[in-house]
Amino acid sequence: MDKPEPLCGATALNSRWHTYLSLLRPRQWTKNGFVLAGVVFSGLFTDVQAVLIAITAAFVFCLVSSAGYIYNDILDKNEDALHPVKCRRPLAAGKISVGEARILMVFLLIAALVGGFCINISFGFIILLYFLLTAAYSKWLKRVVLIDLLVLAAGFVLRAAGGALAVGVTISPWLLICTTLLSLFLGLGKRRHELLCLEGDAAAHRATLDEYSPELLNQLLSSVTAATLVSYSIYTFTSGHGPAMMLTIPFVLFGLFRYLYLIYCQDQGGSPEEILLTDRQLLATVVLWGLAVLLILAAEQRL
Repeated sequence: MDKPEPLCGATALNSRWHTYLSLLRPRQWTKNGFVLAGVVFSGLFTDVQAVLIAITAAFVFCLVSSAGYIYNDILDKNEDALHPVKCRRPLAAGKISVGEARILMVFLLIAALVGGFCINISFGFIILLYFLLTAAYSKWLKRVVLIDLLVLAAGFVLRAAGGALAVGVTISPWLLICTTLLSLFLGLGKRRHELLCLEGDAAAHRATLDEYSPELLNQLLSSVTAATLVSYSIYTFTSGHGPAMMLTIPFVLFGLFRYLYLIYCQDQGGSPEEILLTDRQLLATVVLWGLAVLLILAAEQRL
């Protein structure tokens, strides 16, 4: 008769750990794939040591980004409670106290800084700069129209630049421009979804949403989509990897078009990481693009 009690205790413990894990937003760790750009496009993906360093750098970014997410959730606890989806987050739902969240945030930040500086000093400062940027965004900058989008884009650029610094390579300026434009593309789609989804309550959730309009966001999305495709095309022309890299352009074109379809026709876009993991066509496109890039670079090394 006493056997069910340990099971209940174990279930409660597992539920608690799941709550803590959800506070870290592991699904958003897919964004840290940008950290691997340096080791891939430099051709060092065949170097085991370089790959291990790049993966470690990506893990460190997972730690520091989760620390930033927790800080943001602490500040946005009341606003998130008004959101139809974000109200399920642990802090907004009251499943975790602010004190517990702060302890976890500090632990993650210290671990990230130690890991970052262990890789090398430059990468460590990138990690510190990233957290300061995300903290400033959560505290002030997300309330400034358009600047909020540019800060989000800067976070992606720091991921790509940090990954390159971790393995000691340079990264093409055009690739950094592509990263900036792609992150703006995703950010605009997210703002548009929030604006249309929350309607009259949009400003109560995010102050800058009152400054945006569907027409403005649609116009910006069109501009950024074209600029992303053009900049990636220029990168393939000037990357030094030969004309074969141009064969990856159709994957980028379809990926952008597919995402626009999901935004405009399926009313998605509020969570880019969810779309990537749940939309089979988009996920397949990203995987095929990645395989094509690796095959082209591997073939180039053998010549």
